Amino acid sequence: MFEDRQDAGRALAKRLNTMDPGSTVILALPRGGVPVAKEICDATGAPLDLLLVRKVGVPGHSELAVGAIADGPGSSLVINREVAESCGLSEADVRDLAKPEQVELERRKKLYFGTRNRVDLTGKAAILVDDGIATGATMRAAIKAVNARGAGQIIVAVPVASRQVIDALKGEVDHVICLATPEPFWAVGQQYAHFPQVSDAEVTEVLSAIPHVTGHPRP
Repeated sequence: MFEDRQDAGRALAKRLNTMDPGSTVILALPRGGVPVAKEICDATGAPLDLLLVRKVGVPGHSELAVGAIADGPGSSLVINREVAESCGLSEADVRDLAKPEQVELERRKKLYFGTRNRVDLTGKAAILVDDGIATGATMRAAIKAVNARGAGQIIVAVPVASRQVIDALKGEVDHVICLATPEPFWAVGQQYAHFPQVSDAEVTEVLSAIPHVTGHPRP
């Protein structure tokens, strides 16, 4: 069990301490992935950027992801086919469910970035960081978006996830780092002693405090 997201981030940083910060970008999935990613950036000197992703929940069971959308070029909707079929949802249904999440994605984009430039991922090693992975839908949407931005290598780095999801992701990216795969796996938050919700204010505070975020290199 991790004490909190910062503790998990420091543990991940130890696994990433051999990377070249000049050719690497840490991409945090807000909001929970931001405190984790900050610890990695502080330890390694790699630049930080955000990759905005929103889960698309099943009606009446919002925690169950039927898909996810990510900010990026082209269509970034990823559908969890197994969940969609079990719930009797068509692709059109999932796209309709994704519309309000797209609105929230745009709100966060304006709030977090404003007019700041994004880090160029072309040819870089992109390390996708979250506080954990449940179904894998949001991470798959993130992977799709990063591929579209021309990343040369994609690495998923998370403190905790189910073994089934990790095994599936290994076929979609160059490398997966996961510190814990508890069985049975019930929820990400169960692996943390303290797991409060991360606020928009905390995210913007991290962005303003790190000088090498979104295209501004560390002096």
